[in-house]
Formats: sequence, C-alpha cells, structure tokens
Amino acid sequence: MIDLTEEQIERYSRHILLADVGLEGQEKIMNAKVLIVGAGGLGSPVALYLAAAGVGTIGIIDADNVDLSNLQRQVIHFTKDVGKPKVESAKEKMQAINPDVKVNTYKEFLYSGNALDIIKDYDFVIDGTDNFPVKFLINDACVMLGKPFSHGGILRFKGQTFTHVPGSACYRCMFKEPPPAGAVPTCSQAGVLGAIAGMLGTIQAAEALKYITGVGELLTNRLLTFDAKTMDFRTIPVKQRDSCPICGSHPTIDHLIDYEQAACDLASHKKSCSL
Repeated sequence: MIDLTEEQIERYSRHILLADVGLEGQEKIMNAKVLIVGAGGLGSPVALYLAAAGVGTIGIIDADNVDLSNLQRQVIHFTKDVGKPKVESAKEKMQAINPDVKVNTYKEFLYSGNALDIIKDYDFVIDGTDNFPVKFLINDACVMLGKPFSHGGILRFKGQTFTHVPGSACYRCMFKEPPPAGAVPTCSQAGVLGAIAGMLGTIQAAEALKYITGVGELLTNRLLTFDAKTMDFRTIPVKQRDSCPICGSHPTIDHLIDYEQAACDLASHKKSCSL
C-alpha cells in the first residue's frame, strides 16, 4: 500500500475519481514498471503520458542523439535538445512533468546480448521502434520472459498496434520473420505525418495503463489499424498460431536473433531507427 500525500491526491485526482481506477488503481500505477524501447515518435507521447499518470518506474532505451529532423513528431524533444542523448532529453521532460517518477535511462541499442537482462525487470514493454529486427527481438524476448508488450508501427499516414499478453497472439503469429532488407521503407525513407505518432503512441500508453490497472479490454488477438487520411479505424481479429515458432506448442526459437538491419537512405538516420 502507498500512502498518497495530499499533493499526490490532487495530482492524480482525475484518475482517483474514475470508478474503475480509484485509489487502488492509482497505487497499482505508482507501483508499476514500464519499459519504453525508443525515445522517438511513439516513445515521446508514451513517456509523457506514463510519467503524467504516475507510473512508478519508467525505463527508456535509445542509443541516438536528438536530430533536427526528429522534432516534427518526437514531441518530448525541443530545439535546444538537438545533439543531446534522446534518453536524457526524455528524462528531463518526464521528471519536469512528474518528479515522483523514477526514470531509468539506457543509452544503448537493444540487441540479443542485453534484451533479456533489461526487459526482465519491467512489468510491461512498449515497442516504439521503426525497425523490424528490433520488433522481432522485443517480441521474442517478451514471449520468452512471459512479459506483456504493446506493438506499434507507423508509416506515412497509417498506424497499427496490438497488445500481447502470455497466451495471446504474438508478433510472429502475424508475421513469421522480418521482410528482406529494403523491402519495406522506414519512416526516414517514406515519410510520416507527425501527428500520427501522437495518435498511436497515446493508444499504446492507454494499453499500458489498462494492463496495469486491469481496466477494460486490451488489444489482444486484435490488430488495430488506422488511416489518418480518411480517419478509418479497423480492428482485425488475429489468432495465436499453434505452429508459431516462439509462442506455439512446439517452439523452435530458443534464443534471441539479431536480424540484418535494412540500410536507411538518410545519413542522419541512425541504426536504432526509433520512430
């Protein structure tokens, strides 16, 4: 049990007023640990909203520094932050919003050698990457560790997301392996409407808070897609595949794989490709 101060009761009053959340739900939020992979377009709104909500410990991993081209959509970073490590820029804003929150920063790439060690300490993981190899790495590490996560992807005017919990469809149930290098463009190659990142990132933040509090129905076994040109939202049912190589009844993947990363066509676009 957490004894909330008067200041905290006021800060989180709009959560506490919700019958489905209340003091008990806010205490769950304050005890929770969430890892955000990527401090970019998706990670920015996720980090801001989870910090504002009072998530007790938030980890954020990204090896990049803030670039001028990031500012069109990565709203946690300001012009003065250009050249600063993204994780430090993000931490500064998160703690400015809510000094109660503990922020763990990892200025490094997520890869097979560190993924399990980092992810194991968190209750929920947010995939905020623009990088197929890392998306599969997050999926496989979370499945191996029995950790829930929110997948997110954006490109041009479109976005997609789903939530995995143990026993539900995972990323490999839908996509067996990454596409060949260069087959699918990244945001740096094809562009992205900046506001799309905010639309999808806030959905991912909501999924994390729903999981933590046990409120509502998660986007499990459902792929949510939208097209901002038409504002058409669709929910596509998906099923856990018994033959899935990572979460099926007879998994064949027993270790994490570092797939080849497609080369990006902008010199400023770094290896981690956070959105």
